[in-house]
Formats: sequence, C-alpha cells, structure tokens
Amino acid sequence: MSLIVTSPLRGWVSALDGVPDPVFAQRMMGDGVAIQPLGDTVVAPCDGEVTTLHASGHAVALRSAEGAELLIHIGLDTVMLKGEGFTPLVSVGQMVSRGDPLIRFDMDAVALAATSLITPVLVTNAEAFTITKRTVDAAIGACEALMTLVPVQTDARKRSDDGTLIEQAVKLSLPHGIHARPAARIGETVRGYEADVHLLHGETRGDARSTVALLALGTSFGSEIVVQARGDDAEAALAAVVALLATDMGEGARPAPAPVAAPATSLAEGHIGGVIASPGLAMGPAVRLHRAEIAVAREGTGAVEERAALIAARTDVRGRIAARAEAAGGSVAAVMQAHLALIDDPELLGAAERRIADGASAGFAWRGAVHDQIDALRATGNAHLIERIDDLVDIERQLLSALTGTPSEAETIAPGTILVADDLLPSQLIALSATGLAGIALSRGGPTSHVAILCAGMGLPSLVAMGDALDVVEDGHLLLLDAEAGHVNSVPSAADTEAFTQRLTQRTARREAARAAAAEACHSADGTRIEVFANIGTVDDALLAAAQGAEGSGLVRSEFLFLGRDAAPSEDEQHAAYQAIADALAGKPVIIRLLDIGGDKPAAYIPIGPEGNPALGQRGIRVALAHPGLLETQLRAILRVEPVGQCRIMIPMVASLDELRAVRALVDTLRGAMGIVVPIEVGVMVETPAAAMTADLLAAEADFLSIGTNDLTQYVLAMDRGNPAVAAGVDALHPAVLRMIGETCRLAATHGRWVGVCGGLASDPAALPILIGLGVTEVSAVPGFVAEAKQVVRRLTLIEARAHADLALQCKSAADVRALARAFEETR
Repeated sequence: MSLIVTSPLRGWVSALDGVPDPVFAQRMMGDGVAIQPLGDTVVAPCDGEVTTLHASGHAVALRSAEGAELLIHIGLDTVMLKGEGFTPLVSVGQMVSRGDPLIRFDMDAVALAATSLITPVLVTNAEAFTITKRTVDAAIGACEALMTLVPVQTDARKRSDDGTLIEQAVKLSLPHGIHARPAARIGETVRGYEADVHLLHGETRGDARSTVALLALGTSFGSEIVVQARGDDAEAALAAVVALLATDMGEGARPAPAPVAAPATSLAEGHIGGVIASPGLAMGPAVRLHRAEIAVAREGTGAVEERAALIAARTDVRGRIAARAEAAGGSVAAVMQAHLALIDDPELLGAAERRIADGASAGFAWRGAVHDQIDALRATGNAHLIERIDDLVDIERQLLSALTGTPSEAETIAPGTILVADDLLPSQLIALSATGLAGIALSRGGPTSHVAILCAGMGLPSLVAMGDALDVVEDGHLLLLDAEAGHVNSVPSAADTEAFTQRLTQRTARREAARAAAAEACHSADGTRIEVFANIGTVDDALLAAAQGAEGSGLVRSEFLFLGRDAAPSEDEQHAAYQAIADALAGKPVIIRLLDIGGDKPAAYIPIGPEGNPALGQRGIRVALAHPGLLETQLRAILRVEPVGQCRIMIPMVASLDELRAVRALVDTLRGAMGIVVPIEVGVMVETPAAAMTADLLAAEADFLSIGTNDLTQYVLAMDRGNPAVAAGVDALHPAVLRMIGETCRLAATHGRWVGVCGGLASDPAALPILIGLGVTEVSAVPGFVAEAKQVVRRLTLIEARAHADLALQCKSAADVRALARAFEETR
C-alpha cells in the first residue's frame, strides 16, 4: 500500500542536492526533498504519531501507520537558536491527522539568524520505502502531494549475533546535544558495521541507525549516554561510536549568529536618525500611511457576473495606470509600464478566471491568482524577481479597490504633509506624490531602493531605515525633516522651527538661482571645468535633463530596453531609442552603459542558473560577453546613432583588463565592418574594488572611467544594499568608499584619463565638494538635481575642495563625514 506524503509547508520544492549542507545534500539522514518556506506553519504531512519534537522546536518527526518515519527540519543550523522564533503546537506521543499544525515559526527572525530557511523533509527509514514520485522545482501549497512512498518488499539480511551485549558510557561534548547533523554522523558511522547499536539516555533507548530515534533521546551538552552493541563486530562498532560521541563533531566551531546591532547615534533628544534617500529639507505635519486590508467575499454570485466584474475593474485600473504613465514620463512611466504588463498578464487573468469558474468571487479569485505568483517569485530566491512582489501587491490592491469601492491611500493624504510609514511601494509613492507631499520618513527601506531612486528623481526629501523609533510619531505632529543632516526633529521647539524655516527659505532661494543659471556651463569658482551630466533611462528623462541644464548624459541605463519582456529588443528598436535620447540632448555627449543585467536584474530570455550570491555571479559585462550575439547587436545599434561619436560606450561591472579589451576589439571590428572612421570612446564603470585598485591599468586603455557608487559601496562595505537589516550602514560617504574613489582618480590621472561619478553620490549635495576635491571632473546626477549641482560646484574653489576632501578621508565613519560636510556648508 503506497503512502502519499503531502507538503508540510507552503513554498518552493527543490531536490536535496541543492541544500547547502552535506548532511542533507548527501542524504546521510535519509531521502526526500527540500522546501523554501513561504508560510510560517508546519503541518502534518500524513496521519501518524509525533515521535520526536526537538527541544529547540526546530525539528519534528512522525511515524505513519505504514511505518514511514518522516523528519521535518526547519532551516539550517537552527538548533543554535535554542528555541527562539519557534512555537511547538504538539507534543511527543500525540496522534495527528494530515494538515494538523505542528510548529509555528517567525520567518523573519529565523531567516535573519539562521544559515538558511530551507527545510528538508526526509524519509529517515528510506531503506524500508521507495520514493516513486516526488515534486521538485515547483511551487507547492501545504497539504498538496509531495512524495509517494512504496514499502520495499525485501528480506533484511540477518546480522550474526552470539547474544553478547557490550556497552560503554560516554559524556556528550556536543554543544546542542544530538540534533540532525550529529544524528546523521552517528548513523553513517554505524552503517559501516554489522552490529546492532543502540544509544540510551535515561529511560529512552534509540536505534543508532535511526535519525528519528536519536533525536528522540532528548540530549544536551554533558548528557551521559550509554552505547550498547551486539553482534560479531560489536566491539569495533562500540569503539567507533564512543569515539565519535566524545567529540563535538565540529559543532563547537558553529557559534550562533550574533544579532545585528543598530548603529550608535548621538542625536539630540527628540531627533530620530535615518539614512538619506533623497536630500533636502521639509517641514510639515506627520501623516501615517494606513494600509487597511481590503475584505472580499469568498463565494461568488455566479461565474458570468463575477467575470464581468473582474473585467470591468481591470479595465478601469488599466486606464488609470496608462493615464498616469503618459502624464508622468521618465522613471515614473517605467514603473507604470511594468504595472501595465502585470495587469495585462494572461496567466494572471487566466488563473483568476479559473477560480471564478470554480465558484469564487472576482475579488477572492484575483487575490488568489496574485498570491500564487507572489509565492512563485519569492521561492526563486532571486532578489530582482522578489522586488516585483511589491508591484504585484500594488496591482492586487488597485483592482480590489476598484471592485469594492475602497478609496486609495492617496485620497486621504493632505498636501504639505510628511508621510510616515513602515515602507512604501513605488506605485504608492507615485500616487502620493501628486498630493503635494513635503517629505517622506520610512522605518525600513534602503538608500538605493526603487522608492529612494524615485524620490531623488522627484526632488522629494526622504529618509529611510529609521527603525522602530519612528513609531512614536503620531498623526498631526509637526516634523522637521532634515535630509541633509539625516534626521527628523519630532518635538521641535519654537526656536527650532524658526531656524528651520530660515534654512528652507535660503534653500529655496538657492534653488531658484540655480535654475536661473542652469543653461550656463559649469566651472568652479577658480575656473576649473567640471561637467554636470544626468543619469537617464528614457527619452523623457533626457528631455527633462536638457531642460535642467544637463551638459550630457553620464549614464543611459540601457537595460530598461531589455527587462520585462520575453525577447531581447532588435537592433532597430535599440537604435531608435538611443537616437531619440541623443536628439533630445542636442549633440551633447551621451554615455550608454552596455547591457547590465543578471544578479538583481535578470531577463527571462537569458538563462542564468541559480546562484548562491547573485551579486557576485553573472552580472554586467560577464553576461554580455557570455552572449556575444546580444552584445554585438547592442553595439551596432549604438554605432548607428548620428552624429557618429556622440554616443560613448561604457562597460558595467568591470573587474579585469581582459573584459575591456574584449569589448574594445569587438567595437573596432564592427566599426570596420560599418565603415566608421570616427573614433568611438569606450570607458569602464568602476563598481568593484578590483577596478578601483587597478584603475591605472584600466586607464591605460580606456578613454574614461566612471564610478558607480551604489554597487561600489556595497562591495567595499560587504553590505547588500537591498538587505533592510544592513541598509542603515550602506552610506557611500563612508571613508573606505571615499578612499576607493580618491585612489581611482589618482591612478587614472597617471594616464591623463578623466573620472566621473554616475552613482547616487553624484546627487548628494553634501558629497559634491568632496568628490571634486578627490579629483572627479564629471558628475552625473538625477535630472532634477542638475541645476543645483552646478550651483554647488560654482561656489567651490579647487583648493578648498581638496582640503575638505583630505579631512573627509581622515574621518572614522560616514556619520563623521556628513557632520564635516554640514560644517563645511555652514562656513560658505
């Protein structure tokens, strides 16, 4: 009689081979599958008895009526959490039915503290059962079929036994007792002998070949264990097991992960620190974003009526998104286009219609279809795809709002207020920005998130990663948001308010003066030429940049042409886009970054296998060189732009001179084939420490170098800029990052090459004097900051900028650098 084992978790199923722990990957504990959890409750995969529940609550074992022994091990190295984050819902000896809750766990807390959340589901007596079917590489819901087990019909070989039982006591040196990994080691050792071996702990006795039985012993550090052996090679088996138990089996070298400490601050009372996402000043009453759950009925009133309601709501939402995209342009339009692609997705609509056909209401069907997609994206583990979950959540809410008549959050926000929230979706920001927000303060998020980039493009002062301290701010409280110093004053005095108002007035006057002089070429106060360019992604961005006085584009993000589609853009399509941008900038330099996908920006038509660390895998030029057809098509499209030579080529994520040489050779070959005699400038992006420290080698053959401070910062500081747990520390004004920039400029100067900055630091007014002092001669900012950046440079002399930069390099932290920058600004 076969046994169907159902999934104990909602998540993504994969083979054991990919589990980053040899105990599981090599099946030392048994055969089965692994699940990347998307739910926080483990349920029974079959009817049976709870045979083991580890003291730490991270593992549970069951025995079915058919005799199958099943182990569910939540995460890797979770025994070291000592029960933190786990809530057992059953006890040993309890009979359970399929689907009964066994353990609930805090996904966020466990994910941050453990090596991995991946959860092996094992048949620990695999010698007694064959797995004839198993689900792998697929999304799965709790209680959906996972494995089919069939008993093995063979005669077990009888071990020789003269009746003699030998035993020896040993004290455990395992820091956490016998848990999954040590149990596997013990079983592996015993299987090398013919003898029967059992372990005793108090009154509990377990077969040493059974992982479940060993876990059930309930041991801890220092427990006294009696090892018993019987059979022809009992003495050798006993000695091997005792020797193993006397060691820590390497467990002592696995300290529990330390909690992430919040950065120390020395802020005045009532001031709440944060990370600057978009610089500026704002004053106004706080308003909290309240995102209430939209209730929908489960059962529909009829398939025809519910389908009609779904289509009507979808048409309404689609029209509003399209109108917003057309009105906004630029990066806002890009986000809206992504939402249009989602609302037009045939699979999403088809999944909803199938649920309606089964009797669900339009709202319940749409929610279910969206969440199926969310589960699938989260299960991939891909950072960029997971980012799209926010877009799906937003599309879900917009359509449910249309179905139920629920007003959007934007309708409740008054102009001139400072929005306070835990986090924000990009589309929410786009809707809210139309209300006339003064500023934004978020508990979570990072300085390079999509919301931060949009805020910078809008010129909306914003702080992120402010933490739980922001919870004390109530609706209506007057806030002074200083996105230059990096804090919010939540309890301002009358004097504070008056001084802040004066700063706002001065800043407004400077901004108006900057706009008045936007079209003039940019020189420092002592006549040094500093070019101020703009970062763009679309022709709308280019038009805005030109209106702001941009002297060219230091970064065209060409990947916007490649993402969110099923096939790569043709040469003609690319050429049309590049030509439109070049025309919008009227002959000014246009630096096009070559295809920068992979890692956090994958494309469906470029196969990239699963990567343990995508930020260190197939990214940027590595992907382009691996797909020469794509690279050649893009280069031809760029070379066709007229006038020839207006467009320069920039290579992303360079780590070696060979990458530059490979692209340069291809450009030269294509120029010859296309009859182009005008030299085409080819430069490199400095985003890796390798590129920064070999800038002299690169400068000998590159025409220019441009520093991408967003990626360079995360690689120098070893902090993932998309990880909210460390977002507060990802500050490009860290002295280590500044020293990398300074060294790049120094090394490049030995070959007379100019160095620019096209990362987020170029749009930070506190950073510009330091960058100029370090030797940067070109900055490429967000379009809305171009005019102001020119004005900052015009007030500098090169001598004072260099002196200021020298002091910044001696600072001990990014906070110290920002304090120095504020003091420098106050003296001007």
